[in-house]
Amino acid sequence: MSHAFDAASAAAETHAAPEPRVPGLLGAIDRSVKAVNHVIMLLGGVALVCACLVLSYSVVIRYVLHEPTDWQDEMAVFLIVGATFFSAAAVQAKRGHVAIEALTGLLSPRANRARLLMADVISFVFVVFFAWKSWTLLHEAWVDGQVSQSSWGPPLWIPYFLMAVGMSLLSIQFALQIAEEILYGAEKAGWAAPKIGLGADINRDVHGRPDLTLEGTHPLGDPLSNTTPDTKSTGSHR
Repeated sequence: MSHAFDAASAAAETHAAPEPRVPGLLGAIDRSVKAVNHVIMLLGGVALVCACLVLSYSVVIRYVLHEPTDWQDEMAVFLIVGATFFSAAAVQAKRGHVAIEALTGLLSPRANRARLLMADVISFVFVVFFAWKSWTLLHEAWVDGQVSQSSWGPPLWIPYFLMAVGMSLLSIQFALQIAEEILYGAEKAGWAAPKIGLGADINRDVHGRPDLTLEGTHPLGDPLSNTTPDTKSTGSHR
């Protein structure tokens, strides 16, 4: 199973070779989406920092100055919801969501490619439904003037708007990756890149030092050729 980011793989990713560009109009859309995702990730980081500051402020006000507030919890929730849903497309672009890889080594390269495409299509259908439902909830909250039941009473169209836009961006990201898989193969859609997390370090060892691993084929069909072990070096290799 691979999931999330860790410091080691994130640092290594910054020195990785640039990904091959997808040609034509699809490539232009891909680069535009990546630029939008980069900005959203920065804003998501700012939102999480603001949520931490809001909660810290509420603790100080409540337990030091003995002046409880009624807005900090919902404000922090709105910020976290926005960061989570808006950054979902950027995480999907890096294939950083939770992935169970139990079947990868059991299937042939052709079956693996079909499995990955099917997973993307099913995820796309679910995310499109989620986005549609979020937009309908946003419309209802806006028309009816719905507000939270707390004493602060912020309008509910704010979290629904964050959910709707975030899921719409994720739908676009899935549609883009599905088109890349169909037209140019799974490698162009990000599946051939090393996994993020613990799997990234393992995959780098496998691809960088095939002499340390068993002979075999890449899950997507690229052969791994063994090389002669380096007898001159006794240290560990990374």
